[in-house]
Amino acid sequence: MQAKAITKYVRISPQKVRQVMDVVRGEPVERALAILNYMPQKAAREVARTIKSAAANAENNFDMVPSDLVVKQIFADEGPRLRRHMPRARGRVDLIRKPTTHITVVVDDGEAE
Repeated sequence: MQAKAITKYVRISPQKVRQVMDVVRGEPVERALAILNYMPQKAAREVARTIKSAAANAENNFDMVPSDLVVKQIFADEGPRLRRHMPRARGRVDLIRKPTTHITVVVDDGEAE
């Protein structure tokens, strides 16, 4: 059985989040959280939050055992970009794009439904 959690509008670029996700994909939840705890990236904290949420969903909504859970799927989709302006010389303006990310985690206990 599977449980899912989504964190939306995280103010980190999807490319940076995917680098962190590649490390924990396919790992047991406890090991994934231990790995993320020692990573220096800002994205590691957000990914850990989402994994904890998916594990809590599995435990509370589907009565799964937390120690059996494995990160089955994890991916980062691009969210809307915040657009800001920066004044430049001679009355011109530069566009600054601040990316956001939607993080999705699916955990599985290995049992058929």
